[in-house]
Amino acid sequence: MHPFENLVVPEDSIGIHWFGQSTFGLKHPDGTILQVDPYYPLDRPADVFVHGRPPLEESTLRTDFVILTHDHLDHTYMPSLAKIDAAYPQVRYVGPPESVARMTTNGIPQNRITTISAGQTTTVGSVHVHAVWSKLPGGIPSDNIAPPDVQHLGYVLEIGKVRVYVSGDPVHTFADHEELLAPVRKLKPHIGFLTNHPNEGEFPFFNGSTRIAVSLGLDTAAPSHYQCFVSRNYDPHEWAAGLPAGGPKPLIIGYNQSSIYRCPE
Repeated sequence: MHPFENLVVPEDSIGIHWFGQSTFGLKHPDGTILQVDPYYPLDRPADVFVHGRPPLEESTLRTDFVILTHDHLDHTYMPSLAKIDAAYPQVRYVGPPESVARMTTNGIPQNRITTISAGQTTTVGSVHVHAVWSKLPGGIPSDNIAPPDVQHLGYVLEIGKVRVYVSGDPVHTFADHEELLAPVRKLKPHIGFLTNHPNEGEFPFFNGSTRIAVSLGLDTAAPSHYQCFVSRNYDPHEWAAGLPAGGPKPLIIGYNQSSIYRCPE
């Protein structure tokens, strides 16, 4: 049994376990456990991966639901999904069409999968799932951004009293476009897990990530998409230094560690 299963979550809070990259475990006060973009490859060359061992052996963490943001290898990873499904055959899945197609092609039953796109809402157990765009499907010609190869979603997850924003892999000019910001802001998330990078260019830079957090009115912001690939690692404290003194508050969770977030309301 993974220690996250034993984490006691107060009624006005959520449990969070960060496994590196954009992989999170989220725990409802009623004990429900979700995984977001589970990615635990076994083959980990030292010149590619920061850590030589995967942060989780999939069968050790009871999982009720899996949420997928998009069909890229480090977000819809079939070897991990297959192991989760074999260990916990009651698991239900939510994801965009391309991720759903990959799962059904690889033997996960359609009746346990919900296909979702931006603007749609579904409920899995006690969790309400709202899908939003992280990259517009038509690209952003004014920013010289071409249409993405697959649908890229973010989510606002209502877990008890807490509303959690998961950014997925947002376009790097996300903070400049009210068309992307407004649907998230309308859902009033308390805490956001934000993909960014200081210099790569596909995702928001630190300043852009700060602008997203402020524009959405987040109480707390946590960085993601690091501590996995050597070429995409960064110092989260440098990211946190850019947040304004009046908030949002930074939450930096140690690699493969748990935390509890309490609703500010």
